[in-house]
Amino acid sequence: MKLNWAERVVVNNPVRVVIQRFIIRWIKNQEVVAPGGLVLEVGCGRGAGACLLHDEFQPALLSALDLDPRMIRQAAAYVRARGKGKIPLFVADTLRLPYRSEALDAVFGFGVLHHLPDWRSGLQEIARVLKKGGAYFLEEFYPPFYQNFLARRLFLHPEHDRFYSPDLHRALKKAGFVTRGLLEQKHLGILALAVKET
Repeated sequence: MKLNWAERVVVNNPVRVVIQRFIIRWIKNQEVVAPGGLVLEVGCGRGAGACLLHDEFQPALLSALDLDPRMIRQAAAYVRARGKGKIPLFVADTLRLPYRSEALDAVFGFGVLHHLPDWRSGLQEIARVLKKGGAYFLEEFYPPFYQNFLARRLFLHPEHDRFYSPDLHRALKKAGFVTRGLLEQKHLGILALAVKET
């Protein structure tokens, strides 16, 4: 699901970059993603996260995708302005990732799953493209965060089959992931590092 104007403002501002920087440092402390890997960011927005991931993890190849062509155009300008022209950016759907199975070492998603109408299929697709032992980092929000009175009037999110903590943990396990790092507030959201075991 593409973001509406209000959510584009929220996720594409300098404060979001500061938050992502802290999140990425937490990920790096988990010591799961080694330099030189093949990495993907899903739902890259304007590209700020991709630039931070490129600097922190030094992958052999970092690609980034978003469903919205407008976001990819913004990301191209942002990446180019920061001298990170080697980040391939493309329009694609997280439900149909353009990678062969077991191709990637890591996938990063900053607040992406809760935007997918079929979030379970998105999770399965992320698992499909990861190698065994590959890492999936997710920052996600639970319905009380984005389905409250104010958020429902400003932001656009799917309304049916939303996940809470137990739902997400069950789906991660079913997709073959084991959680290795976790920061969670069960009524608001989660930062997790999940490793594909099967």
